[in-house]
Amino acid sequence: MLKVASYNMRKSIGTDRRRRPERTLEVLREIDADIVALQECDRRFGKRHGVIPLHMLEEHSPWKAVQFGVRTGSMGWHGNAILVRKEAQVLDCEVIHLPALEPRGAVMADVRIGGEMMRVVGMHLDLSGLWRRRQAHAILTHLSASERALPTVMMGDLNDWSSQSGCLRDFGRDFAFAPTGRSFHARRPVARLDRIMVSAGLQVRDCGVHDSAASRTASDHLPIWADLARG
Repeated sequence: MLKVASYNMRKSIGTDRRRRPERTLEVLREIDADIVALQECDRRFGKRHGVIPLHMLEEHSPWKAVQFGVRTGSMGWHGNAILVRKEAQVLDCEVIHLPALEPRGAVMADVRIGGEMMRVVGMHLDLSGLWRRRQAHAILTHLSASERALPTVMMGDLNDWSSQSGCLRDFGRDFAFAPTGRSFHARRPVARLDRIMVSAGLQVRDCGVHDSAASRTASDHLPIWADLARG
C-alpha cells in the first residue's frame, strides 16, 4: 500500500500572510506520504525559483523532487512538482503543456517505489471552466498516447466544485475519485477543489483531508491524501 498526497502550498504563504517554507515541510512530514503532488511551489516572479530550497528538502525531509530539467532552481514546471521518497526510482518524467490564457502546465513521472510501478500526474487547472475542460482533454490525450500503460494516479488543484459536470466529469469517464472531502478554504473548508483520481488497477483503501494546527495556517488549501493498493 502506498500513500499519496496533493497540496496547493500557496508558495508557502500562510493564512497569517507569512512565507514559511519550513512550515510547509512540517505539514508534509505530518502526512508522511510516499508520493506528493505540489501546486504553487515556485515563486511567481523573477527566476521563479522553488519556494522550498532544495537543500532544505534534502536535509529536513525524506523526499526528493522529480527533476524535469526545465528551469534551474525550480522544483517543477509552472508551479507543479512531484516529490517521492529518496529511495524511489524515477524511471521517466516529462512536462505536459496545457492550453491556457495564462501559464499553466502539468507534470508526469513514472516511479518505482515499494516494489510497485506507478504513473503520477500533478496538475493545477484554470479558473475558467472552458479552459479546464481543454486542459483535462490535453492531459487525457497525453496519457492515452503513452507507449506504456501503468496504473495511474492524478492529483492536484482542479478548481472545480462539482464532479457531475465540467472537467471532473471528463476525468471521471476513466478515473475514480477518492472521496477526500473539502479542502478549501483552510480555515473553513467549503469546497472540494483538490482531487485525487486513480485509474483501473488501483484501489483507494482510505483517504481524507489533513486538518491540523499547522495545515490550517500554512496555506489557504488543506492537503488531501489517499492510501492506494493494487487491485
